[in-house]
Amino acid sequence: MGWTVVGEYLDQVSGRKAERPQFQAAMKDARKRKFDVLLFWSLDRLSREGVLKTLLILNQLSSYGVKYRSLQEQWIDSLGAFSDAIIGILATVAKFEADRLSSRVRSGLARVKAEGKVLGRPKAIVDRNKIIRLRSAGMSLREIAATTGKSAMTIQRLLKVADLEAA
Repeated sequence: MGWTVVGEYLDQVSGRKAERPQFQAAMKDARKRKFDVLLFWSLDRLSREGVLKTLLILNQLSSYGVKYRSLQEQWIDSLGAFSDAIIGILATVAKFEADRLSSRVRSGLARVKAEGKVLGRPKAIVDRNKIIRLRSAGMSLREIAATTGKSAMTIQRLLKVADLEAA
């Protein structure tokens, strides 16, 4: 193609994570416009984080002014006349994937709730009067937390509510 290769980015870890050293280096170099085109073997070699995140990566490259091309998938090519169509198709697929994931999560939560399981974080059972007495005795939030076995934030929140109720 007559291109000049300015670098290779080869990761030895799974494409399921964006925290790959060479992937990060490629994106950093793209941001600095050290190259005009990112050529990758196939889309699943660029990212396996799902269609939505992969689309975000491709959009990020475009925002840097860097084109991209897949060697194995001829249709993934922002150099050609159909680059906007490719992004549109990928965006549509990404939306379907996000909707499907959201639907599965809602369905799973409904199923678990129907089985009688309580969702969410368990409520902290605390004797508020005891906390108020300990605070009045001059104990710090951390000392009260250590005494009650609750977090300092829980103690602080309960004392704030008690102050609001007293006012």
